Amino acid sequence: MPPLPAKSVPEMSVDGDEPPPQYIVKECNFAPLDLSTASGPFPIPIIDISLFSESASANSSKKEAADEALEQLRSALISAGCFQAVGHGMSSSFLDKVREVARQFFALPLEEKQKYARAENESEGFGSDTVVSDKQVLDWSNRLTLQVFPEERRRLNLWPKTPNEFGETLHEYGLKVRSAMALMYKAMARSLNLEENSFLGQMGDNSLNEVRMNFYPPCSRPDLVLGLKPHTDRSAMTVLLQDSEVESLQMLIDDKWVKVPIVKDALVVNLGDQMEIMSNGVFKSPLHRVVSNSGKLRVSLAFLSEPEPEKEIGPVDALVDEHRPRGYKNVKSYGSLNYTCYQKGMVAIDMVKM
Repeated sequence: MPPLPAKSVPEMSVDGDEPPPQYIVKECNFAPLDLSTASGPFPIPIIDISLFSESASANSSKKEAADEALEQLRSALISAGCFQAVGHGMSSSFLDKVREVARQFFALPLEEKQKYARAENESEGFGSDTVVSDKQVLDWSNRLTLQVFPEERRRLNLWPKTPNEFGETLHEYGLKVRSAMALMYKAMARSLNLEENSFLGQMGDNSLNEVRMNFYPPCSRPDLVLGLKPHTDRSAMTVLLQDSEVESLQMLIDDKWVKVPIVKDALVVNLGDQMEIMSNGVFKSPLHRVVSNSGKLRVSLAFLSEPEPEKEIGPVDALVDEHRPRGYKNVKSYGSLNYTCYQKGMVAIDMVKM
């Protein structure tokens, strides 16, 4: 396996270095490669998820709007697997605070950030991706990955002490996103005329929530390098707080890369492979990527929802019939398969299709 570059991505960015060969994207087996163009911005639906609450559903004056939002949700997840969520109850000032604590952490000196470094062959902590293949193309980014829920699984030695409000802010944000996710899981089930706990029940009472804080510094050759390679998420659902200014996220829709626009106060919701499995392929887990740019750094926070570690999931029985046969095997601990396939340029979900 070739040695890793001597400099970190932020150091190369500051020095304006030409990206080393390990970062150059030369091919992609399952998606268009072109790094320079993207269609769009694509009109990804904006959905008011407050309409999915019990109080909204019970309010006769809101029933029509609530039913329309459910149909909009179903349509979005069948076609593109993503939407922009508003009505989540978080203020602009709070979302800015969440972004700011992430920015402040990534702005710390490298030796300070290294106190929270990811151990070899582990996913949690600060650093870049674990290298699992000599063909692996490296991403132009750094990440801080932390387990947030269940609380007893938190490795607090990896939670930064600087900035001072980091832990308190992440905890509060996690509670709010977790609550919004539960609302959306139930709405997704209802949109398919399923019992509302059809998906949540498979996740288990101690489902996992992980946050990935992503730092994408400027790159001297954005025509050659990606901030994040094309992939589908290992999760059942991912909620992304985008950078407030820099658009870099792209989704593959109808075989074209399209820009995901920044919508003020919206959270980008995309499904992961485990929801595609549970929905027996009715809902889609979209391919997406992050492009690099030469001018501005970008910070985002991805909050992933996964089943309990040993919980086996599979297609909901009510979604399997003679018209839609069972399309996926039962799986558990899907995350490691997804990651290894991703770094080897393979599509993980293809490995579990019947």
